[in-house]
Amino acid sequence: MTTDTVTDVFQEHRPVLLGVAYRMLGRVADAEDVVQEAWLRWSAADRSEVREPRAYLVRVTTRLAIDRLRQVKARGETYVGPWLPEPYVTDFGDTVPDTAERAVLADTVSLAVLVVLESLSPLERAVFVLREAFGYPYADIAAMLERAEPAVRQLAGRARRHVEERRPRYEVDPAQRRDLTERFLAAAGDGDLEGLMSLLAPDVRLVGDSGGKSKAPVRVMESADKVGRFVLGVARKGAVPDLSFRYLELNGGPALLILSGDKPDSVLQLDVVDGLIQSVYIIRNPDKLGSLPV
Repeated sequence: MTTDTVTDVFQEHRPVLLGVAYRMLGRVADAEDVVQEAWLRWSAADRSEVREPRAYLVRVTTRLAIDRLRQVKARGETYVGPWLPEPYVTDFGDTVPDTAERAVLADTVSLAVLVVLESLSPLERAVFVLREAFGYPYADIAAMLERAEPAVRQLAGRARRHVEERRPRYEVDPAQRRDLTERFLAAAGDGDLEGLMSLLAPDVRLVGDSGGKSKAPVRVMESADKVGRFVLGVARKGAVPDLSFRYLELNGGPALLILSGDKPDSVLQLDVVDGLIQSVYIIRNPDKLGSLPV
C-alpha cells in the first residue's frame, strides 16, 4: 500500500472515526486528538495484517477514546455550573442518504443524549455508541473491545436501559425546531412574555453552560414562568454588542450561533416535544465555541 493510498484510506474513514470519538468524549478537541493518534497508529501499522481497514481504524479509535475518557474521569475534573457537550457541526449531506440512518445518527449525537452518556462507564459508552449509532454486530464489538460477546450484550442492555430511562423524548423535526427557534427569538426580542410562554412546555428546562467563564445560570432552570422571565430579562439587557445570528446544524439539529462582532458568543438550541419547547440549551463557555465556523 503506497503512502498516498494509506492517506486516502484514512481520509475515507475519518468522518466515522471522528463521529465515534466525539460521541465517546463529547469534546471536539479531544475527539480530534484521538483521531490524530489513530492516524499515527495507522501510518505505522503493518497493513499486511489488516484485513478490514475500517474495522481496524474504528477499533483503534474506540480504544484510544476509552483511555482518554478514563483519564478524564480519573482526574475528577470539577466544572462550574451545568455541563453540556461541545457543539459539533453535523451536516451528513449525501454521505448518509437513508432517512432512518440519518435520524439515528442525529439522535445519538444530540445534546440530550450526550449528557446522559456522561453517566455511563467508558466501556458501556463505547458499546452503546458502536451498537446504537453505527450498528456494529455484537461479535464485532466484542472483538474490538477484547471482551466476550455475552459480556458485551450485557453492557449494551445496561447502557440502553439507562439511556432510555433518562433521555427526554423529543421530535426530530428540523423544520419545526427552526420555526420555533425563530418564534422564540422574535418573542424575546419584542418583550412578548405571553407569546414566549405560549411556546414553552409547562415543565420546560433551561440549561446554561458557561464553565464559569461567561454569564449563564449556575443551575438548571425549570418551569415556563422562570424560563420565560429569564429569557426576557436577558433580551432586555442586550449586553452583547454588535450582535449577529447564524443558523447551523449542530448535534443533529438546527441551532443558532450568536456572534459578537466576528467572535462566537453563544449557541442556542431547542428540543421540542408535541409542538412545544421542552429544553433550552445555551452554551457560552468560550472554550467550547472556538471550533465553530463564523
